Amino acid sequence: MGGKGGMHVKKVPMRQCTGCGERKEKKELIRIIRTPEEAIDVDFTGRKNGRGAYICNSVECLQLARKKKSLERSLKTTIPEAVYQELEEEIRKNEDR
Repeated sequence: MGGKGGMHVKKVPMRQCTGCGERKEKKELIRIIRTPEEAIDVDFTGRKNGRGAYICNSVECLQLARKKKSLERSLKTTIPEAVYQELEEEIRKNEDR
């Protein structure tokens, strides 16, 4: 046995949270992107164009990422205070879903 062929198992895309550093399934995480126009946006579809970074759907991870500036490093840009507040509101809304 061995070699190629047999049952094909679809590989689940894994991403690392920039807050806690845990690897999770992409669909469990929130994608934050820097658009080509340099705007920071929350991408709930995971399909928007731009450089993406991922965080868990939790305010704690957002705060960790903010403290470590890991989102800024991942997106290679400065993230304004207002964007962090908006992200936090979105996550709080999402936590209820």
